[in-house]
Amino acid sequence: MSKTIKLAILGLGTVGTGVVNLINDNLDELKRRSGRDIVITEVGTRRQRDDIDPAIIQNHDLMATAASDNVDIVIEVIGGTTLAKDVIMHAIKNGKHVVTANKALLAEHGNEIFAAAEANNVHVAYEAAVAGGIPIIKVMREALAANKIDWLAGIINGTGNFIMTEMRDKGRPFADVLSEAQELGYAEADPTFDVEGIDAAHKLALLASIAFGIPLQFDKVYCEGITGITLQDVNYAEELGYRIKHVGFAVRREGSNEQDASTGIELRVHPTLIPQDTLLANVNGVKNAVLVNSHPLGQTLYYGDGAGAGATASAVMADVMDLVRVLGSNDHDYHGHHVPHLAFVPEQLSNTPILRAEQMITGYYLRVHAYDNPGVLADITRILSDAGINIDAILQKPAHKVGQVPVIILTLPVVESQMNLAIEKIEQLKTITDKVVRIRLDELA
Repeated sequence: MSKTIKLAILGLGTVGTGVVNLINDNLDELKRRSGRDIVITEVGTRRQRDDIDPAIIQNHDLMATAASDNVDIVIEVIGGTTLAKDVIMHAIKNGKHVVTANKALLAEHGNEIFAAAEANNVHVAYEAAVAGGIPIIKVMREALAANKIDWLAGIINGTGNFIMTEMRDKGRPFADVLSEAQELGYAEADPTFDVEGIDAAHKLALLASIAFGIPLQFDKVYCEGITGITLQDVNYAEELGYRIKHVGFAVRREGSNEQDASTGIELRVHPTLIPQDTLLANVNGVKNAVLVNSHPLGQTLYYGDGAGAGATASAVMADVMDLVRVLGSNDHDYHGHHVPHLAFVPEQLSNTPILRAEQMITGYYLRVHAYDNPGVLADITRILSDAGINIDAILQKPAHKVGQVPVIILTLPVVESQMNLAIEKIEQLKTITDKVVRIRLDELA
């Protein structure tokens, strides 16, 4: 008789309830695909739920559920980085496999959690932690396993993408769109994690580790939000053939040798101008997408719903199905059947350095406000030239104030430290009336 696989779901919020509903709705499909019976035996919840099958044990003691002999796989969807960590570590030490959607926990404590899983011969699966229903973790760990990944760029926060889309399409200011996003449930009452890029940075840390075989290093991700983006810049970018998106980048930089200071990995989340005719520029609303550039395959794009009960539950159950197939087999050597947590075997993880912000290389959009005097543009271009910065395009717009004009400059890629020095010198010119606005630019080539 085939082994029945017993699940515990910790947390019955939107995602946890979505998992319960998915299992109930698609149980026959799950059995046909896995060849196993799959049942929910316990749920961890703060209060009793009348809509849960009475055969399922409801327990407010999450630690007890995580260690229960009546459970094979623990699904953690309670969120946070304190209780969730304690529960997952307890489950691991009691020989339970874990499925989690908790990107913040893994980005900040994943190295410790994965090491504990290896030591206890269990697995922590986390497809739902990045980009919701898009199977990007599985793709990068398995489908691209023969490729060397050079860089990836992702729109991996739906709230920020919704805001940038509405600003561009409808000419609405940031604050107005953010308010609607909160009303629609896309943004929390405190939207900091979304609009300041922290949520995207958590996801990027995971993607970068899988792409390059490095330990998780969330604390080294450069993070910049979208709160300073204005309609003025959105419109100017459009006029120049670009769209502003909130993008996470993980880029492998290779100098002449390993000791070269330019050798390392860029981890950065920030607003970016990208060409409006690229697929990534046309990912709109709350959708997510990840563009991966690898050798020999080239560029591939993965697109879909990045959040929501259905999308996240789909990703959670994909992980559960992987585990069910192994647990139902006669071979108990679990690690012989599964890819490593971060795609590379633990002892082969690299200590490739993460580059500092001033070492990053990107193109730039600069908006400079200046008095409409002869020679102003010449002074600005001279400063950029002296700093070794090549100009790609210049756009001078009509005066916003009497005697003052905005000048828009696009540059070719340059090391950030050079741009910092150039902007400092431009702002010291007596003809410049305000701080220089800078937004990074990437051709995705």
